[in-house]
Amino acid sequence: MLKYKINILEALKEKGYTSYKIRKDKLIGEAQLTKIRRGDIASKETLNTICRLLDCQPGDILKYINSDQE
Repeated sequence: MLKYKINILEALKEKGYTSYKIRKDKLIGEAQLTKIRRGDIASKETLNTICRLLDCQPGDILKYINSDQE
Protein backbone atom coordinates (compact mmCIF):
# COMPACT_ATOMS: atom_id res chain seq x y z
CA MET A 1 0.00 0.00 0.00
CA LEU A 2 1.28 3.47 -0.85
CA LYS A 3 1.30 6.24 1.75
CA TYR A 4 2.54 9.81 1.81
CA LYS A 5 5.87 10.40 3.53
CA ILE A 6 5.12 14.08 4.04
CA ASN A 7 2.14 16.35 4.52
CA ILE A 8 1.61 17.34 0.88
CA LEU A 9 -0.51 20.40 1.56
CA GLU A 10 1.97 21.74 4.13
CA ALA A 11 4.87 21.21 1.72
CA LEU A 12 2.97 23.03 -1.03
CA LYS A 13 2.12 25.86 1.38
CA GLU A 14 5.82 26.23 2.26
CA LYS A 15 6.48 26.71 -1.49
CA GLY A 16 3.79 29.39 -1.66
CA TYR A 17 0.92 27.26 -2.95
CA THR A 18 -2.06 27.70 -0.62
CA SER A 19 -5.24 25.71 -1.19
CA TYR A 20 -6.83 28.92 -2.51
CA LYS A 21 -4.01 29.52 -5.02
CA ILE A 22 -4.06 25.88 -6.14
CA ARG A 23 -7.81 26.06 -6.81
CA LYS A 24 -7.68 29.55 -8.35
CA ASP A 25 -4.85 28.64 -10.73
CA LYS A 26 -6.50 25.25 -11.43
CA LEU A 27 -3.30 23.38 -10.57
CA ILE A 28 -5.08 20.54 -8.75
CA GLY A 29 -8.81 19.83 -8.79
CA GLU A 30 -10.96 19.93 -5.67
CA ALA A 31 -11.61 16.17 -5.75
CA GLN A 32 -7.88 15.49 -5.79
CA LEU A 33 -7.27 17.97 -2.97
CA THR A 34 -9.89 16.14 -0.92
CA LYS A 35 -8.16 12.81 -1.59
CA ILE A 36 -4.84 14.29 -0.46
CA ARG A 37 -6.43 15.70 2.72
CA ARG A 38 -7.82 12.23 3.54
CA GLY A 39 -4.43 10.62 2.93
CA ASP A 40 -5.59 8.82 -0.21
CA ILE A 41 -3.14 8.65 -3.08
CA ALA A 42 -3.91 11.19 -5.79
CA SER A 43 -4.06 10.45 -9.51
CA LYS A 44 -0.90 10.08 -11.58
CA GLU A 45 -1.51 13.48 -13.17
CA THR A 46 -1.87 15.11 -9.76
CA LEU A 47 1.29 13.39 -8.51
CA ASN A 48 3.08 14.76 -11.60
CA THR A 49 1.86 18.25 -10.71
CA ILE A 50 2.89 17.89 -7.07
CA CYS A 51 6.37 16.73 -8.06
CA ARG A 52 6.69 19.65 -10.47
CA LEU A 53 5.55 22.21 -7.89
CA LEU A 54 7.75 20.77 -5.13
CA ASP A 55 10.65 20.04 -7.51
CA CYS A 56 10.93 16.48 -6.21
CA GLN A 57 10.67 12.84 -7.25
CA PRO A 58 7.71 10.54 -6.40
CA GLY A 59 9.94 8.62 -3.98
CA ASP A 60 10.41 11.84 -2.01
CA ILE A 61 6.69 12.01 -1.20
CA LEU A 62 5.50 8.39 -1.35
CA LYS A 63 6.48 5.21 0.45
CA TYR A 64 5.36 1.62 0.12
CA ILE A 65 4.11 -0.11 3.26
CA ASN A 66 3.71 -3.88 3.15
CA SER A 67 0.14 -4.67 4.13
CA ASP A 68 1.47 -7.32 6.53
CA GLN A 69 3.19 -4.53 8.53
CA GLU A 70 0.03 -2.54 9.20
